[in-house]
Amino acid sequence: MITSSLSAPSLSAEFKQKIESRKARIGVIGLGYVGLPLSLLYTEQKLRVTGFDIDPKKVQTLTDGGSYIHRITTAEISDARKKGFEATSDYAKLTEMDAVIICVPTPLNEYHEPDLSYITDTAHSIAPHLRAGQLVVLESTTYPGTTEEVLIPILEKGNKHGLKAARGNETGKEFFVAFSPEREDPGNTTVARKDIPKVVGGLDATASELAAAMYGAIFARVVRVSSPAAAEMTKLLENIYRCVNIALVNELKLLSLRMGLDIWEVIEAASTKPFGFHPFYPGPGLGGHCIPVDPFYLSWKAKEWDFRARFIELAGEINTNMPYHVLESVSQALNKQKKAVNGARVLLLGVAYKKDIDDLRESPALTIIELLQKAGAHVSYNDPYCPFVGRGRKYDLQMKSVELDKVGDYDCVLIVTDHSDYDYQKIVREAKLVVDTRNATRGIRSPKIVHC
Repeated sequence: MITSSLSAPSLSAEFKQKIESRKARIGVIGLGYVGLPLSLLYTEQKLRVTGFDIDPKKVQTLTDGGSYIHRITTAEISDARKKGFEATSDYAKLTEMDAVIICVPTPLNEYHEPDLSYITDTAHSIAPHLRAGQLVVLESTTYPGTTEEVLIPILEKGNKHGLKAARGNETGKEFFVAFSPEREDPGNTTVARKDIPKVVGGLDATASELAAAMYGAIFARVVRVSSPAAAEMTKLLENIYRCVNIALVNELKLLSLRMGLDIWEVIEAASTKPFGFHPFYPGPGLGGHCIPVDPFYLSWKAKEWDFRARFIELAGEINTNMPYHVLESVSQALNKQKKAVNGARVLLLGVAYKKDIDDLRESPALTIIELLQKAGAHVSYNDPYCPFVGRGRKYDLQMKSVELDKVGDYDCVLIVTDHSDYDYQKIVREAKLVVDTRNATRGIRSPKIVHC
């Protein structure tokens, strides 16, 4: 345990020694798509990790050596358990931790405004168990200023010992705070997690040093920035960059369809330029926890400064409207076969937000299902990674994945997520009509295929 009587340099040195000797205790709050992989990274490096989650099913699954995330095997969980990893919902154990990392969701509410309730609830849960010398790091994506304006005041007000966040002048009654944006990329098999540089921004120099030491134990490179707000803005820039460029290519796709051009051919040709161009690809809309959400966090915060982020808002508008384009494309394709959407049997292929993962967060497939159902279609879906779609932030579909043995019974097969598991040649051969939003059927020539 880090003692409060040490000066800041000694505290830093002891923390580093604990990291190097693998005696540091790391607590990770939120055992989802970010927190659980992070916990396993630390466990692999022989650091003892305790994972905290309010979901008793997750805690029990991990305690039993099971996994609820497709890309994480039960063997990995069992191995981590042998190395000391444990999961709990008992927040009183936070006092035993040398560092506490917060990896909780930051969704939007129904008005597309930031919902920080997971952060605030977590902060209130941490505060009574804070002790001097602990490092608290927020990883949840949010707007610049959240760490200093929301997290720290709750921690300072709610702890029992009058502790304050260290701001460069330690008296022995401080805890340390930093922000470090998560950079998880589900389904990415080309870049190892440890090779993704870790950005950290501490409230003061000591906090940055402690955070850099902690993350340096598992990441090949740590990049320090001047403040938590700078680190928060870094994450938003990364995802807004993707959001804006995807909106651009989505808009060009719509134009290309009217002009009779193949946008995929155009992107492939443009990608041969060895400088000044990076390819982005169109689709049925944005999914995942970050890209559809993060731009709205910044545009909302910008209003506090009497600034309207028009470019960001326009990109969000274009991407949000893509599911409606898909609905129109399905309607037109059925119409050419003298069928109406109302009463048509439609089979969606893929409901995860990207290929070969089991993540449904903000998936455009969920919006498309709702739109088709409202139009009167009888909708089914198949997804080898998502056997069931239940209650989510916006939808409560309560649907089960169907088998692919009767593709020909449907009036339309709609490819929304281009999983590698699908035999597209067979699907096209058996289907009456295929509407492809991902260019998954490229190279297959058939009058049944409609690209949208």
